[in-house]
Amino acid sequence: MTYEQLITELALTDDRLIIMTAENRALIRNIPNNPALANRFIDTGITEQTMIGMAAGLALRGRVPVVHALAAFLTMRAFEFIRTDVGIANLPVKLTGFIPGLLSDGNGPTHQAIEDISIMRGIPHMQVFAPADEEDMLVMMPEIWKSKSPSYTRANLVKPIYQHDKNFRIGKAEVVDEPATITFLVYGMLFNQVYQAKQILEEQGQAVGLVNMRSLKPVDEEIILRAAQESELVVIVEDHFKTGGLYSIVAEVLLKHQTTGNVQSLSLDENWFTPARLSEVLEHEGFTPEKIAMRTLELLEATVSQEINGKR
Repeated sequence: MTYEQLITELALTDDRLIIMTAENRALIRNIPNNPALANRFIDTGITEQTMIGMAAGLALRGRVPVVHALAAFLTMRAFEFIRTDVGIANLPVKLTGFIPGLLSDGNGPTHQAIEDISIMRGIPHMQVFAPADEEDMLVMMPEIWKSKSPSYTRANLVKPIYQHDKNFRIGKAEVVDEPATITFLVYGMLFNQVYQAKQILEEQGQAVGLVNMRSLKPVDEEIILRAAQESELVVIVEDHFKTGGLYSIVAEVLLKHQTTGNVQSLSLDENWFTPARLSEVLEHEGFTPEKIAMRTLELLEATVSQEINGKR
């Protein structure tokens, strides 16, 4: 099943669903040609703010608008409209951002959404999700659309290399492998890279845990606390700025519970990525499985060195 088939199937059984786009039809290309849904499909053109205003109005009348646009323009150009029209009123408008993070591989900084998690989770009531791949997204979307809260989802059409847990619950992470000496916390398209990095590290004798942080807001606080307590090193891997993303979320959770851990970040820090083909971007930014494994071992060695020198 594809995203388009899923939303078509659900829309045919729930006439509250309205499918909208700001001239970004990649996920929903054939829906306008479906006679049963043609009157519930709205393309506003390249007008993200207008689309959000219309979606808020439809939600006030009992509809559930599912809107689609490029993630960079949806979360930044339309931010005030999302905050004011959707967030303040707490309306069930479902935002779907296309090519978020490194999936905007060939585009320059204007088209890169690598601060979108930070921006969206700052809005009260807004739920934020980042599926690991296409299969994970299809597992998650029915629950997300069913929720009465507004939401932002990073769309992800990457093909899966791991069979995901089908019992998705909002606010719960997917524990692929329990916390161990090294535990990875990851979300979105970098899941596949981290999954392979984990295998490399295990071949070198390391015990490695892996958690798919598919629900970023609300977040699974229990697994974060457990990873921090049970691991010598927690490594957060994200195609997002270090500020405001999962690294910040984990820090907030640990501070809230008055605890700490050895938590390190592999992120984009203060830099937009250099555009190229995706494989080249991953290589250049240090997110191939081999480079993630190498960088993680360096972090672990630094941890051991600090312990020997009595700094931890």
